[in-house]
Amino acid sequence: MEAKKLSLHHIIRTPKDGAENAPVIILLHGYGSNEEDLFSFASELPEHLFVISARAPRDLQPYGYSWYDIHYTATEKISNDEQAIESRDLVAQFIDEVVENYSVDANNVTLLGFSQGTILSYAVAFTYPEKIKNIVALSGYLNHKIFDFSDDKNYEHLHFYCSHGSVDQVIPVAAARLIEPFMKEHGLNYVYEEYPVGHGVAPQNFYSFKAWLLKQI
Repeated sequence: MEAKKLSLHHIIRTPKDGAENAPVIILLHGYGSNEEDLFSFASELPEHLFVISARAPRDLQPYGYSWYDIHYTATEKISNDEQAIESRDLVAQFIDEVVENYSVDANNVTLLGFSQGTILSYAVAFTYPEKIKNIVALSGYLNHKIFDFSDDKNYEHLHFYCSHGSVDQVIPVAAARLIEPFMKEHGLNYVYEEYPVGHGVAPQNFYSFKAWLLKQI
């Protein structure tokens, strides 16, 4: 099956058994990368999953894409939160398009993000929880400025797998460790793990979230 023309450019892997109404996982890459990056996971993910890897909408020079701009000063890294919110809403729209155009289960949607893709995945899940079931959040953190967490919304069905490298040089692990108290405060279903690596996904990390995912889908 060829990828359809939706609001985000993407590549797909259909379920091996050709089943209809399949659980779907949408992969959101990190800053400066592209849809091919996380798609390398596809061959190792459960065969009955419909896998979609999306390309972020913003071009970076000389190569790659981003969900929002990042500006560096002498002392800090500043995210363009307005662009991040635009991408958050674009991903939410993309989820609706995926459900409408592919034979997938609207009640079994997983987001898997890495780094900037994880930050965005949290934002989508907390702002539009009705569209999501599971979130695999790799090497990211919570940016509270880009999501609306409301007691009026139902988050009980959401399940989060969160992990981070303990020696991450891009997003310090201290930022990721703020995830646990937030999850506990709001009574959310989550797993949080750390691995002795930098800004990446260790093999043990992959096998751990794969096993978690098998239980959730």
